[in-house]
Amino acid sequence: PGASRVLGQPRRALAQQEQGARARGSARRPDTGDDAAGYGFCYCPGSHKRKRSSGACRYCHLHSHRDEDEEEGDKQQPLLNTPARKKLRSTSKYIYQTLFLNGENSDIKICALGEEWRLHKIYLCQSGYFSSMFGGSWKESGMNIIELEIPDQNIDVDALQVAFGSLYRDDVLIKPSRVVAILAAACMLQLDGLIQQCGETMKETINVKTVCGYYTSVEIYGLDSVKKKCLEWLLNNLMTHQNVKLFKELGINVMKQLIGSSNLFVMQVEMDVYTTLKKWMFLQLVPSWNGSLKQLLTETDVWFSKQRKDFEGMAFLETEPGKPFVSVFRHLRLQYIISDLASARIIEQDAIVPSEWLSSVYKQQWFAMLRAEQDREVGPQEINKEDLEGNSMRCGRKLANDGEYCWCWTGFNFGFDLLVIYTNRYIIFKRNTLSQPCSGSVSLRPRRSIAFRLRLASFDSSGKLVCSRTTGYQILVLKKDQEQVVMNLDSRFLTFPLYICCNFLYISPEKGIENNRHPENPEN
Repeated sequence: PGASRVLGQPRRALAQQEQGARARGSARRPDTGDDAAGYGFCYCPGSHKRKRSSGACRYCHLHSHRDEDEEEGDKQQPLLNTPARKKLRSTSKYIYQTLFLNGENSDIKICALGEEWRLHKIYLCQSGYFSSMFGGSWKESGMNIIELEIPDQNIDVDALQVAFGSLYRDDVLIKPSRVVAILAAACMLQLDGLIQQCGETMKETINVKTVCGYYTSVEIYGLDSVKKKCLEWLLNNLMTHQNVKLFKELGINVMKQLIGSSNLFVMQVEMDVYTTLKKWMFLQLVPSWNGSLKQLLTETDVWFSKQRKDFEGMAFLETEPGKPFVSVFRHLRLQYIISDLASARIIEQDAIVPSEWLSSVYKQQWFAMLRAEQDREVGPQEINKEDLEGNSMRCGRKLANDGEYCWCWTGFNFGFDLLVIYTNRYIIFKRNTLSQPCSGSVSLRPRRSIAFRLRLASFDSSGKLVCSRTTGYQILVLKKDQEQVVMNLDSRFLTFPLYICCNFLYISPEKGIENNRHPENPEN
């Protein structure tokens, strides 16, 4: 929803930056391939030995032969002092082959999962598990055969083989497909070095196929740094690179963290966060569905339409199948959904969110509008990180190629019509008041302020961050129709497609007014 608006590209702020005239090419409409399904865009076109010469005669000197011999000796002196290199079998490989694989001179046998390993106590003591066993008053300290119980189902024979083998060699090759099992074995045997190597392997190989498995395993085994990397990957890719398989694998607790975060890389607007949640919930409830991503939204709407008939008069989140998802949906920033007429109609029609939730937000937004109109509210005056992270508008956009773009995100923002312009590697904000057509009413106050954060990112084919930039949280004060350059990009580090994500706070939340957060218990 949202009609296109034809806007001329403003240039004053950019001209101040460059202090010179610039040719104005006509702006082209961006590729809307990923944007077509979104709710939040109003597209606005506008806007590089020397050779020694030898003589004809050669003169010989008395000492010339001796000098040549001395020179030859000087040349060969380094050769005499350089040890001859001979390919020798390394000590590490010898130890691994002879002691571990062949089990020579073994003084202990380890039995587990139907297999046996002939090992050596002196090597096993590198493990915290065996060091405590052999060094304490345990009965196993004097035994030559140890039966290991393996309670962790992630551990298999191959993982134990790698874990025991790591005690006899300097390096271990860990495949991503085996890293969880090896990590489980390393944690059980308390092999700190192997645990660290598993963590590094995970960080380097996070992608859509591994991220959920990695996240689940590191929650069990306590690798907080890997957990953080997985969350970062999910925040960046959940909406920018949507995937049916990923939606099926994401659990409720993880999704709750993602939807509640101000760092979620939103594409389009908050309504698209709601749509993403709706598709995810459908796949959680119907995991057998195997269609394509393009078909997903249509199938989701059809399925929920049937549910409305079965649970007539109840919002889906109030039904037994829907209650487990309440804690996720309560993190939606509903005030930025109902601020757009088309989006408000869709969320009312879907009947997924309880009407009581929406009623409280309608009331909240009505008071906020009255403050903006009648109480001389001009916007945030200082940075309040808690307000920005918990209540800011989240929106984003993909620029498929370099060029000129001008757009705005849909929704009523208390009379602040903000245009975003990308041209010549600059990103500009403009407060549009009188110079361009507006889709709704605009404030004519001489000055309006806005709190914002702008982030840019590019990703490789696995979803890994290639480059990123951020303005951090800032307060921007704009006069009517004023432009301001908010970021100047270095072309050396600019990679397309480029993803832009913004957090905006147009009006400060009023203290004492309840926001749109709801208790975990849907009955309260």
